Amino acid sequence: MREDHITSPIGLVIFDCDGVLVDSEPLSMRVLLETIAENGIEIESDTAYELFLGRSLTTITALLQDCFAVDLDEAALERMRQRLYAVFRAELRCIDGLSAALDGLSVPYCVASSSQPERIRLSLEVTGVLARFEPHIFSASMVARGKPAPDLFLHAARAMGVEPKRCVVVEDSPAGLEAARRAGMRVLCFAGASHATGKAHRDLLRRLEPDLIFDKMDGLPWHLAGLGGTQKVS
Repeated sequence: MREDHITSPIGLVIFDCDGVLVDSEPLSMRVLLETIAENGIEIESDTAYELFLGRSLTTITALLQDCFAVDLDEAALERMRQRLYAVFRAELRCIDGLSAALDGLSVPYCVASSSQPERIRLSLEVTGVLARFEPHIFSASMVARGKPAPDLFLHAARAMGVEPKRCVVVEDSPAGLEAARRAGMRVLCFAGASHATGKAHRDLLRRLEPDLIFDKMDGLPWHLAGLGGTQKVS
């Protein structure tokens, strides 16, 4: 451990992936909306973010069926995956400041994402940070219920051997913030990705009252050091 690492009383940092480690949400939403349009339904981008951001593919397909009568079969889902993976390989970028943030952490960390394991690993691989997280990668496919249920974060904490009250989640979505709270964990909201700049989105995040909203990832170690117990950072 470097002498200039910032220490904190926290036992584990749990990162979401999309919109926190990689700037993937606009790419994912573009491919999803294109797929939905191919099935004859047009959904506004703001509505799509409100309904689908941070949710697992299983939840998204259920919402599409219930709310829009769009039934994406396995063939359609596979085409969408392959299209998305091609877009990721060509366009996906890491969140600015992530490497500096990871360098500054003095506690264990892992990934707990609503995405499928192969998508998480692809996202981290093409952005050059996979080796920094392997093998501590957890997917909603490993639990019964995805976010906003707490199952995934609790599963990650158990696997990493840390009590929930000593975990801090870094999230970007309302579903993820709710899941962290329900898991009994503190939660920092990262609002520095390209999809999170709108006033309406930020206002929604504030109403959910995370311990902190921040938009520079390289400042994460300082925010964690200032979190201290259950004290909130203003």
